[in-house]
Amino acid sequence: MFDGLAYAALYGFILAFAVGPVFFIIIETSITKGFRSALAFDLGAIFADIIFITFAYYSTSQILEKIKDDPNLIIFGGLILLAFGIISYIKTSKSFRKIVREHYSVDTKKNLFGLFVKGFLLNFINFGVLAGWIGVIIMANALTTTSEGVILFLSTVLISMLITDIAKMLLAKKLKSKMTPRVIFKTKKWVSILIIVFGSVMILQGTFPKELAKLKQILLDFFS
Repeated sequence: MFDGLAYAALYGFILAFAVGPVFFIIIETSITKGFRSALAFDLGAIFADIIFITFAYYSTSQILEKIKDDPNLIIFGGLILLAFGIISYIKTSKSFRKIVREHYSVDTKKNLFGLFVKGFLLNFINFGVLAGWIGVIIMANALTTTSEGVILFLSTVLISMLITDIAKMLLAKKLKSKMTPRVIFKTKKWVSILIIVFGSVMILQGTFPKELAKLKQILLDFFS
């Protein structure tokens, strides 16, 4: 049941930096409107994530039930994440001007419910997020053995995301002078690369499970 939670925590951390404009709007909102406003915005985005997870989980459950014992499952999940990362990288490479506009578009009026709705809508209209969560659900089924384990895996991803976002809010004041549109642009590209690497590792893990298990044991023996 607790298998794969380290993957879940790591992916939640990565995903907190890979949700498009939500990443820098959280920081921008924290700087201009304060912690509570940024938290309201972030909770709206996470609520959209929960809806995506629910939809993806129940719409793919029958398929996953049929292929859960297939050794190629983790490869399939890795391919989805790999495609998601590549698409994200390509879109980011063409979006510098959009990043500049959105970076300076947050107003200073505080409206917690409005910010919650804004966070929800900004995430909900991004169907790339749905594709990402489908990949996470497939990963969860590949790394855990029970339905309770899948739910715990997904919950860990969300909690890791929330904790990372809160850390970003608390550090926002210190990052204010550094979070220029160009830095955001480069960060988003590197996050896309991390997702590509993450998906590639899953593909290798599914293709060469015995070899990677031996390598992991060698590394554990070396550092122990």
